[in-house]
Amino acid sequence: MADKIKKFFQKKKVDTKFKLAGPGYKLSEKTTSRVSNDSGSSCNVGPRAAPSTESRQAAAAALARLGGQKQDSAGFNTSLAAIQAQVRRELEAEKKAAALAKETSPTETQSEEDVLSSPYLAVTGVYFKCPMIGSDILSREEWTKKIKEFLYEQLEEERGLTACLIIHSCNKNREKVGQCVDTLCKYLENIITNPTEEKYRKIRMSNRAYQDRVACLEGTQDFLTAAGFKIQKLPFQDGEEDFWVYSEDNLENSETLQILYDALQSAEPISLELDRNLQVLLPSQAAKRVDLPPAFFSITAEELKREQQMRAELIERSLMLRTKAMREKEEQREMRRYRYALMRIRMPDGILLQGTFSVYEKVDAVNKFVRENLINENLPFVLTTPTGHRLSEEDVDKSLAELRLVPATILTFSWDPSVVEELGGGQQQAMFLKPEVMILVQSL
Repeated sequence: MADKIKKFFQKKKVDTKFKLAGPGYKLSEKTTSRVSNDSGSSCNVGPRAAPSTESRQAAAAALARLGGQKQDSAGFNTSLAAIQAQVRRELEAEKKAAALAKETSPTETQSEEDVLSSPYLAVTGVYFKCPMIGSDILSREEWTKKIKEFLYEQLEEERGLTACLIIHSCNKNREKVGQCVDTLCKYLENIITNPTEEKYRKIRMSNRAYQDRVACLEGTQDFLTAAGFKIQKLPFQDGEEDFWVYSEDNLENSETLQILYDALQSAEPISLELDRNLQVLLPSQAAKRVDLPPAFFSITAEELKREQQMRAELIERSLMLRTKAMREKEEQREMRRYRYALMRIRMPDGILLQGTFSVYEKVDAVNKFVRENLINENLPFVLTTPTGHRLSEEDVDKSLAELRLVPATILTFSWDPSVVEELGGGQQQAMFLKPEVMILVQSL
């Protein structure tokens, strides 16, 4: 049944892509008669209005053609040289500033409320993708709304399977969803195993178990309707009450009950994929954009303010003699404050590659992120933490939280010693990141 649900969504995804492809045209039409419609062919990519890499490359190529210039590697190297020169100037300025005075982190001098309202955010938020529904990049709240709208649009076409997904995807309390699924499956199972028993074909709507476990969740009424139940008034005690009634005539189509039973058991919530929110920063940009948005924290702004007030107490506690177990317990409690981690990888030329990760993702995910943005993807490299620890094979399966790399960390990139000679000095090569990634460097 899970395959059927998967095929259902794959079909929806193809339909969505087809609609986004723009208006069709006949092969016999002249291409000159076709007029492009920007509003019709554009794709909503969420709050981040920056054009995609492909759009930037296409624009650069168009400008080059209009200017009668040939777009080749030399054209890019000229802009790259300007970027590298700017990076060198900024690095020299950083060294001079460090020699004059030790820089203080904004989070050490500002209150938590100031940080949350700071205009110097490292990222504007946390964004997600949902390949099953579309190519948009949106916040979790926006996706929650979009998924719900999408599912309710499919009810007329495939009420049973869609209702299963609504139950799993549109109700937040997982414990209640589990109870609901068990109860609904019990209703169906009773009819499947005891088709002649009339009592199993009726569900009193005022029944407490039904109200507490089924009626309060979204999608349940659509599920019962798809299964073949109908609401009827029946005599009960001294009056009449509403019942869900499964007609005897539907027993011939009992296969539908088994299909829905399997679907409800195997269905899962529509999942979101964390978008890396790839950014490439100059040293000066990285130095300014240091604050994290509230979405990175698992506690509210008010709780953060209380944490700020408790800092003096924490400092006193840190001076107390504590056991290793006590220290580890406090560290774990501290790590649970964060949901996401901002990883910055400083390349040898000073450019910083930035991505967003879940605190529970493994170091291997960071390695993969770095590798897919390198010119030399297949060559081994090393990432070093601010404490000087080189992330090794032993660390690959450890989470970012385990390694204390949250909520934000700068890792230093270097080629593995085994390939330095092969690259002709390694650290002195002209460019480390792919040209299409370097295009993302934003001007100040």
